[in-house]
Amino acid sequence: MTDDLLGAARDGTDGADGVQPYVRAFEALDADPAHLLLVAEIGGEVVATMQLSFIPGLARRGALRGQVEGVRVRADRRSSGLGRALITWSRDEAERRGCALIQLTSDKQRLEAHRFYADLGFTASHVGFKLEL
Repeated sequence: MTDDLLGAARDGTDGADGVQPYVRAFEALDADPAHLLLVAEIGGEVVATMQLSFIPGLARRGALRGQVEGVRVRADRRSSGLGRALITWSRDEAERRGCALIQLTSDKQRLEAHRFYADLGFTASHVGFKLEL
């Protein structure tokens, strides 16, 4: 997460206390079968991560959705196929679990990521809104 310029500026990890919110979130996600945390390792080093969540909804005739979050590939491993492998696995897992679609959001500044997702078949079909609380 700290290797990501946008994420590091937004989230930060200032010392041991700064990592506690991540630990609490990890524990909550890990305890809930509706959420999967994926990690790619090479030589015992973490080189990519992402979260895949399964969200039931009323839209689309009660469709289950796969929600992709927090896709991160270490800078020196980008363009190596890791991101494609994570997203492909996620798409397959969402389909296996009966999801009608898989969705994600991407910061407007991440133009390379937008091209990456478009190459994988995703379409920029909606405008997203957020409200900080």
